[in-house]
Amino acid sequence: MRAARWQAIAAALLFSTGGAAIKTAAFTGMQVSSVRAGIATLALLVFLRGRIAWTRPALAIGAIYAVSLTLFVNATKLTTAANAIFLQSTAPLYIVVLGPVLLGERLRVRDVPYLAAVGTGLGLCFMAAPAATATAPDPATGNVLGVLCSITWALTLMGLRWAGRHDPAIGLSAVVAGNLFACVAGLPFAWPLPSAPAGEWATLAYLGVVQIGLAYVCLTAAIARLPALEVSLLLLLEPVLNPLWTWLVRGESPGGWVLAGGAVILAATGVKATYDSRGSVPSITAARPAPVSAPHDIPAAPGRDPGTPLPR
Repeated sequence: MRAARWQAIAAALLFSTGGAAIKTAAFTGMQVSSVRAGIATLALLVFLRGRIAWTRPALAIGAIYAVSLTLFVNATKLTTAANAIFLQSTAPLYIVVLGPVLLGERLRVRDVPYLAAVGTGLGLCFMAAPAATATAPDPATGNVLGVLCSITWALTLMGLRWAGRHDPAIGLSAVVAGNLFACVAGLPFAWPLPSAPAGEWATLAYLGVVQIGLAYVCLTAAIARLPALEVSLLLLLEPVLNPLWTWLVRGESPGGWVLAGGAVILAATGVKATYDSRGSVPSITAARPAPVSAPHDIPAAPGRDPGTPLPR
């Protein structure tokens, strides 16, 4: 169990480095997105030894995941890394709202305070007028992309939640398919690639092989041996550390309102994940409850507890 905890922590640490690495100066957002996804596809195929199920559900979920990958990279390039990751962390807000319709999972009494808290955190992230900087040249557009990313990420997670009830192996297959789709779809907007220093190319290689590929390998190993709740809480390190690395490496300051909003979102998510582990409570809808997968039935990556912000 101790080794599994360290693997989950390692996954969170690797995921958290994405913000600083994505802000490479020589490449546009689409170039980073396409190249990173292409390298990640190859790395995952090597790590998994080609054991991928190219099923229709995996391809469909992978297509939505590809949109999330692309939106997240471009949001991170345009706004602060803190705003991008905190806005993505509001995905459970949409899961709570859409879950009763798309998954048949009831809205519960304890979800209402969570909705209010996440909505408050989201509002705080937009309190201050964003100022353009060298590392965040168009924060207003980046914030819009971040919101769209949170919606597509929520749809991705709901797709994985549905798939996990039928075939848990779909999770990693969707991750590979999504990276492949993101690479191919982004190429027309990324070509031609610029002449860049070796260090910039090494950063893209790091993003694909380590920040996505190796991180998902660590996460898969951890979630196979740890309860989903514990993994979810350990993964909260990712949105906490992401802005820190970006500040240390790129000198990017997210601003007080963004940090306050992010703190509210992360605290609300942590509390929700903890209380969700204590059993069911009365619902506030009349919908019939759907069967809930056991923790080991949740797709290994990235299909964790829908109440948790998930890394990119």
